[in-house]
Formats: sequence, structure tokens, C-alpha cells
Amino acid sequence: MTVTLVALPAIALYLSAALALARPLFGSHAPMGRLAMWLAGMAVILHAWLLLGLHRGTLDLHFFAVLSLVAWVVSAMTIGVNLFRPIAGLGIFIFPLTALFVALDPLTVNFTTLDAFVAPTTAPELKDWQIKLHITFAFLGFSVLSIAAVLAILLAIQERALRRSQFKHWLRALPPLTLAESLLFRMIAVGFALLTLTLLTGVLFVDNLFGQHLVHKTVLSIIAWAIFGALLLGRWRYGWRGSRAVNLTLLGMGMLFLAFIGTKFVLELVLHRTL
Repeated sequence: MTVTLVALPAIALYLSAALALARPLFGSHAPMGRLAMWLAGMAVILHAWLLLGLHRGTLDLHFFAVLSLVAWVVSAMTIGVNLFRPIAGLGIFIFPLTALFVALDPLTVNFTTLDAFVAPTTAPELKDWQIKLHITFAFLGFSVLSIAAVLAILLAIQERALRRSQFKHWLRALPPLTLAESLLFRMIAVGFALLTLTLLTGVLFVDNLFGQHLVHKTVLSIIAWAIFGALLLGRWRYGWRGSRAVNLTLLGMGMLFLAFIGTKFVLELVLHRTL
């Protein structure tokens, strides 16, 4: 089966799952959570097949390949967590973005006209176990904290609606407020642990921060680590919640986004360099 024949149904399934969850946004309908998770599950399987076929089973660190892989991990985690906690509503935001990245990944691989636009990734050091371990922790940590960021956005939307006494039907598409807040801090705790392991394992293969173009990535990652650490400490000692928790979560995720995605964007798509 060609890349296109795999990508198109994966995109359609992701978008269909998001629409099934978003039904309350278009009227007084209940979200079709079970159907949405089945659709998303099939999309995740096709997406995995696409990633393996498109990149020949190797870890491709192109900018758009990274976006697609992270989106796949986040979508798979959303489905997995939903087996234990009703957070299907996150898919309203996550699944359409994943569909977009599914579309962009084969586009940048197959169209030779983009060769000058997307720098190739040549990283023979990926054969070493140290960097493989580092990248694994990095992908997992970024994905978990991405889900936390989406939860923070949903939490802010719900709190704003409740403060204004806007008890509208579309709120049924979102996870319950107390559940969202509890899960937010659990995800941050897990993501913080993974981010800590990412930084520690990074020491194993970094020889020259400047020569390997890792200064900005390292500094921004440490700032994000400090923000999430402060948030967890504030939650434990002072019971931080609400807007403070939301703002710090989004600030930390913003730093992490710049570290993981922003630096790759500048290096590969602007400066045409590779990591």
C-alpha cells in the first residue's frame, strides 16, 4: 500500500474521531466517545504503519517527521489514558493537529521540490544507546507535557465558563473540571520525571554544546524543567491551582516547545543545518 493510501484514511479517521467528540459544540448532542476512540485507535495504527513505511523503520529526525511522531505518541497516550480516565474530549484538539502532521510528513519526504526547504538529517550517532535513550525520554516527556498543556487550556476554558455562569451544552464535550485538574498535575509529575531523565541522559552524549547546536535547546529545557518543578512544589506546599497552575503549565510548555520544536525549525528550515 502506498504512502498516500495509508495517509488519507489515517487523516480521515483522526478528523472523524474529533468530529464525534465535538458533537456538543454544534448542538445539544452527547459526544460519541466510544466511537471516537475506536476511530482514533484505527487512525493510530495506520499512522504507525505510515511512520514505519515512510521512514523505513528508522528514527527520522526531520522537523516534520518529529512533529508527526510526537503527534502519534500524544494521540496514542490520549487513547490509553482514556481507558482509565474519561479524557476523550482532549481529542477535539489533539486529533485534528495529528491529522495535519500526518499530511505534512509524507509531503516533505516525497516532493523533491522541497529538498532545499527541508534539510536532511544525518545522524550516525543515533546508533549509540545513549542518544537513543535520551531521545526516547525526550519524546515521551514532551508528549506527556503536551497533554498536560491541552488539559490546562481546557481547564481555563471551563473555569472561565463557570465564573460567568455559562452552563452550556458544549461543556459536556470536555472532561469534568475536578478530573481535569487532578490529571493535569499527575501528567505534569510524570512529564517532569521524564524531562529530568532527558536532561540527565543528555549529559551522556554531549561533547560540545556550541558545536552540536545544543545551547538554546539545553537552556530552554532547563528553564522549562525549573518551571514545572516550581509548579509541583507550589502545588505540594501551597496548594497552587486555577489560573496560576494553568499559566505556569503553558509557560513551561512554551519553553519546552521552543527547545524541542523551535530550535529544529530555525536550524533546519531557516538555517538549513542539522542537529
